[in-house]
Amino acid sequence: MAIISVGADDAGAPLKEHLVTYLREHGHEVKDYGNGEGEDYPDVAEKVAEGVARGETDRALLVCGTGLGMAITANKVPGVRAATAHDAYSAERARKSNDAQVLTMGARVIAPQAAELVLEHWLESEFQGGGSAPKVEKMNAVEERHLGGSATG
Repeated sequence: MAIISVGADDAGAPLKEHLVTYLREHGHEVKDYGNGEGEDYPDVAEKVAEGVARGETDRALLVCGTGLGMAITANKVPGVRAATAHDAYSAERARKSNDAQVLTMGARVIAPQAAELVLEHWLESEFQGGGSAPKVEKMNAVEERHLGGSATG
């Protein structure tokens, strides 16, 4: 099973805790970055995304109020592709088409049982390559042009 890093801000903490239990019950190793006590969501998202970029974990789950701020912040870390998903199809496509290593969700947007389903679809999906591979390469090239660094991932 995969090693999944997780983090949340205060708004996302209860859903994150629920999903940590779900992940462990399904055999995943969890690296828990906590619930952002005294930290804003950009602080948590950056720490978790940096761990993914360094290859310390296979994937990551971030939870805040909407999932949007976490995704925006995580996407600022070179080599990281984060996607917000609140339905199974979007979560699946985030992996299969876009090779998203980070999933974000909003605790104010999705119920815990629905979040489990979204997480399950995302975890069971793998990047398909094929026609999507050149598009992911283009995403990486955009990152390289704007940051002057090397995009990996």
